[in-house]
Amino acid sequence: MKTLSLNRITIAAIAILFSTIIFSCKKESSFDNNQTEITEEEAIALSDESTQTEASFDDVEDVSMLTAEEEGEASEATTGSVTGSAGTSTIRPYLVTFAELRLRIGSCATVTVVPNNNTYPKTVTIDFGDGCLGADGKFRKGAIVIHLTGPIRRSGSVMTISLRNFFLNRAHIEGTKVLSNLSENGNIKFTVQVVGGAVTFPNGRGYQYQTLKYVKQIEGGNTRPLRDDVYSIEGRSKTEFNGGKIVTFNAETPLIKKFACPWISDGVLKMTVNNFVVFANYAPTSSGECDNKVLLIWNNGNNQRLISLP
Repeated sequence: MKTLSLNRITIAAIAILFSTIIFSCKKESSFDNNQTEITEEEAIALSDESTQTEASFDDVEDVSMLTAEEEGEASEATTGSVTGSAGTSTIRPYLVTFAELRLRIGSCATVTVVPNNNTYPKTVTIDFGDGCLGADGKFRKGAIVIHLTGPIRRSGSVMTISLRNFFLNRAHIEGTKVLSNLSENGNIKFTVQVVGGAVTFPNGRGYQYQTLKYVKQIEGGNTRPLRDDVYSIEGRSKTEFNGGKIVTFNAETPLIKKFACPWISDGVLKMTVNNFVVFANYAPTSSGECDNKVLLIWNNGNNQRLISLP
């Protein structure tokens, strides 16, 4: 049984990337929207790019949460000792293979844990070096550095993710992501915040990004395997382009993130692009399948565009 001490908190993402969606309906001054007039063509182009940004940051979260989950399992398994047939006791060895992580990123990255035992705080570094293609088909370069105050599934633990010259596909991604475990009374939940987020492309085009989201587990809490875990995501985020144009996201319906899927598989976001409103439907076929397709909808449903996420 996954009691509070054994809660599964994984991804986007997570996605996640994702992670890795986001978005409370409360209005906050830090997310206020610029009301400058904007054309329909500009609005859709900015909505497309902003949705791509969401997915890129979700991917960082997904990979980090998966890493933290496997590390936490190894740490908990080390607690206590084993009594042999002769009555002697031995301490369980600390061993983390990151098997699930390797299924996601492949074998090319170097993963180091310091200190390499069950004590905290600790730092886990996933170093992709000069770049390599993951098992999920995504090209990553640089390093993801994860600082843990305790096992991520333990209530009160905080994970801080920083990026070192990190690229996802062609995009240079910067910023710090902080995940705080707020689980209580068997309810698995945590907050996710991005500080100083930025995305830059080879042609110099780029934008700043920030988010505050709320995640809770809705399936898989009573089973040991990770792959049946499902999370509901709400909150809000903002993308500010170098030219000053702003895109804000709010959840019309909660986003659904399955551990077994690299992308959001259901839910609708409302995107406000200056004076223009676009909806992003993560389940365009109404089936909640695992794919990277998102349907942008505007003009009261009369106009639509299907886009693909990284």
